[in-house]
Amino acid sequence: MHLRRIIERGQVRRFAALILIIVSGLLLRRFGYSADLPFFIVKYGGSLLWGSMVYCLLACAVGSLGMTLRPAGIAAAALTVAICVELFRLYHTPWLDAFRLTTAGALLLGRVFSLWNIVAYAIGIAAACLFDPVRRHSA
Repeated sequence: MHLRRIIERGQVRRFAALILIIVSGLLLRRFGYSADLPFFIVKYGGSLLWGSMVYCLLACAVGSLGMTLRPAGIAAAALTVAICVELFRLYHTPWLDAFRLTTAGALLLGRVFSLWNIVAYAIGIAAACLFDPVRRHSA
């Protein structure tokens, strides 16, 4: 019963982290350049936060479904999703390219394939896994 309470509390913290990451990413992309942050920070900081968001989103989904999956498993799944989304950028159709030109399309799918994005996603996912409240309390 004690472990169940830790996991439930961890789920609330995961969801709070998810919201914080989304807001931080949106703020970074919206105000990063006007705050005179370097391109590298805005571009790859956003990608790092996007990777963290994917981890937290999957962690929340796994937890809310009552499934038990270790944080390392969630991280592997998140990295797989992130790589697939990045590879999906290599696929082009007129309607998909039009969607990518919208704000929602750029935030969700991105516009241009980059191996550096995958590196940033992996770092973000690793950081989210490292600070996952369920992992920290069950260790």
